[in-house]
Amino acid sequence: MAEQLNPYQIAIEQLENVAKVINLDKGILEMLKVPQRVTTVQVPIKMDNGDIKVFIGHRSQHCNALGPWKGGIRYHPGVTLDEVKALSMWMTWKCAVVGIPLGGGKGGITCDPKKMSQAELERMTRRYTIAIAHIIGPEIDIPAPDVYTNPQTMAWIMDTYSIVRGYTTMGVVTGKPLALGGSKGRNEATGRGVQIIACEALKFNKMPIKGATVSVQGFGNVGAIGARLMQEQGMKIVAVSDSKGGIYNPKGLDIPAVEKWKAETGMVKDFKGCENITNDEILELKVDVLSPSGLENAITKKNVDKIKAKITSEGANGPTTPDADEVLYNNGVFVCPDVLANAGGVTVSYFEWVQGLQNYFWSEEDVNKQLNNIMVCAFNNVMGMAKKYKVNNRKAAYCLAVNRVAEAIKLRGLFP
Repeated sequence: MAEQLNPYQIAIEQLENVAKVINLDKGILEMLKVPQRVTTVQVPIKMDNGDIKVFIGHRSQHCNALGPWKGGIRYHPGVTLDEVKALSMWMTWKCAVVGIPLGGGKGGITCDPKKMSQAELERMTRRYTIAIAHIIGPEIDIPAPDVYTNPQTMAWIMDTYSIVRGYTTMGVVTGKPLALGGSKGRNEATGRGVQIIACEALKFNKMPIKGATVSVQGFGNVGAIGARLMQEQGMKIVAVSDSKGGIYNPKGLDIPAVEKWKAETGMVKDFKGCENITNDEILELKVDVLSPSGLENAITKKNVDKIKAKITSEGANGPTTPDADEVLYNNGVFVCPDVLANAGGVTVSYFEWVQGLQNYFWSEEDVNKQLNNIMVCAFNNVMGMAKKYKVNNRKAAYCLAVNRVAEAIKLRGLFP
């Protein structure tokens, strides 16, 4: 039987599997399978050459039982409605796992940002913001950066939304530039969370942090920062890759030098003193920690038996399929699932939202300290669930999250 790779079907399958474990009320299960609201909009803009081009944008708002919807906006040729719906569901679980009072949302525009000018990206962002302005806001739904969006994108959204409202509204998005109410530590937050959870996993498995070997698939914002922070902890990064391929050096890489090389050449390949390897090969290296930090479905039924890492700390959303998950568990691989390992980004986004609402800003030291406390607590809670229900770590994280969301739904009740 062919493996299911549709992200929304995967998300539903994961939820149904957990519902059986925790004996979830059938009515609440049906509520959680479907986003509360899905919006699809056309985004027509004038291109630099004068032509009008129509892009399609989506925003999925999965569940706001615990608080306003929260989640990134991605610009990518592969954006589909099912992908956005799945990502919004995963955001609900992510917020619940780390115990922050937010629900899951996600947005995206199907486009190729690499082929668009900065002016075209600005016009597209502002037009998309106008199209969804009635369903976002500090108390409703707070977007953030995701694949191929960044602080500048958030600045355009904040400015456009503020113009519509007639006053500056800092809390409408997170991941903003510092000069516009962004939070210190936000840019590093997702990568830092991946690093914190990797360290906790090593400690939990009684393995030394210093000298632990690491490979990182996906040397973008999350993967590169995670790699640099893990290196600063004394871990040895032996391989990294991006969409164009990867590099391997068993003696370890100088991550800041690799970051500089990528900034100059647009890729990590051909870095001095390294062997070029493929994205498939990087997943199969014998390392202590593998951090899949690219796009979803990196580890599937086809390649899972070739995974030799002892621990995975997932920087990407949905990098491991359910079928592969079971195999990893049976093969003794200690998985730190995405809803736990990469929740650092949404946690510091939550801090930024709080700071924006109060117009009072924290030091980077305070941000990182609070992030560490929340991530370590969430790791321990997930381990507790794994022991209680005798399940793998992903199911344990889902048990924790779905229980919290279900309790909130029960307490709030149905209206009318």
